[in-house]
Amino acid sequence: MNIYLNKNEKASANAVVLDDLFLTKDMPTTGGSMMLKGYMSLFDAEVISKLSAAGYDIAGKANVGEFSVDLLGETSYYGACAKDDGTLTNACAEWLNAGEATAALCFDINGTPRRAAALCGKTYIKPTYGTVSRYGTIAIACSGETVGVMANNAADCGKVLSAIAGHDDKDGTSLSEAECAQVKNGADFTKIKKIAVAKSICDSADDATKAKLAKFREVMSAQGIEFVEIDDTTLALAKTAWNVCMSAELCNNVSRFDGVKYGHRTSNYKTIEELYTNSRTEAFGELLKTIILFGSETLSTDNYMRVYDKSLRIRRVVVEAFAEIFKEYDAVLMPACAKTSYTMDDVKANKYLSFDEALYTAPASLTGLPAAVVGGVQLIGKAFSEQALLDAAAAFEKEDK
Repeated sequence: MNIYLNKNEKASANAVVLDDLFLTKDMPTTGGSMMLKGYMSLFDAEVISKLSAAGYDIAGKANVGEFSVDLLGETSYYGACAKDDGTLTNACAEWLNAGEATAALCFDINGTPRRAAALCGKTYIKPTYGTVSRYGTIAIACSGETVGVMANNAADCGKVLSAIAGHDDKDGTSLSEAECAQVKNGADFTKIKKIAVAKSICDSADDATKAKLAKFREVMSAQGIEFVEIDDTTLALAKTAWNVCMSAELCNNVSRFDGVKYGHRTSNYKTIEELYTNSRTEAFGELLKTIILFGSETLSTDNYMRVYDKSLRIRRVVVEAFAEIFKEYDAVLMPACAKTSYTMDDVKANKYLSFDEALYTAPASLTGLPAAVVGGVQLIGKAFSEQALLDAAAAFEKEDK
């Protein structure tokens, strides 16, 4: 199991580990792909500057699946994030388990960090889209990807989130400083009192996951929080819409990796077309190639309006559905994944398992809403409700001992 891609032996105890999707000028950034093997950036990601200003060291770079669009890191060119028995895990979570970092910064593209936190017993916060700078990250699905924080508890998540949130002129999607300030630790917030339960999405999980959902409801109900099951038919549409949008955006974003300016260059070519084709064929993994082909097809003349444009319309419908839910409820409860463990055999049997698991992670990715994972379950909140979500996570952690 390859966990460490690069490790800072001089880091203090107050250190944060980074997914290998954040650019660092003193360590290679590979995105888990052969395409970027040995790539050295000329600058650091904006979040690294913010962490340094807040007194955090960088513990190192953690292994990720190729551009973090797989299930749990199994597609990494540098070795799958799997234990000896084949059980999939997560490099950032294992780093935290070893006590070598206070928290981890994860690039939440296809929900991998949320699944990882649920499976590995960690707490995770995905902030509102645009409140943490994406400048200096490897762009994959720009309309939904978000920098998130994984830690052993909600308090550490909140501290690191407070350090990295803020407006950045270098990020065209960055929100105003006033909006970003709402997610920072200590900001005023309304506590969660009433939670909607996404019934069909919860029912689709296995029994062990349902038991975690039941435990969360039991613990939080004892603290006065009300749970109400709702019709989540519209929310479930996010799965297909996000799979289409993510694939289309990925197709465009990875087109820069052509073997010309940087990245892997094949030695087997005579023409420029062969250079492009052979470099990408050699350097990209099977899942990524599949997503590129699917994304290209959805953007084709025949499918653009029928598939891609329709997915954008579904995004708006899902956003409106959440807005209606939040008129009455403070958060939505659903699983972060369908099972409590996955193995290499699972992904070999279904190479597109991460697409299926988008049922649980796509609603927050597609809409840009914040989401917290604690106790193996997921809470999606209103925009800028990060502190309310972390407060609920902390309340659960206090009783779940």
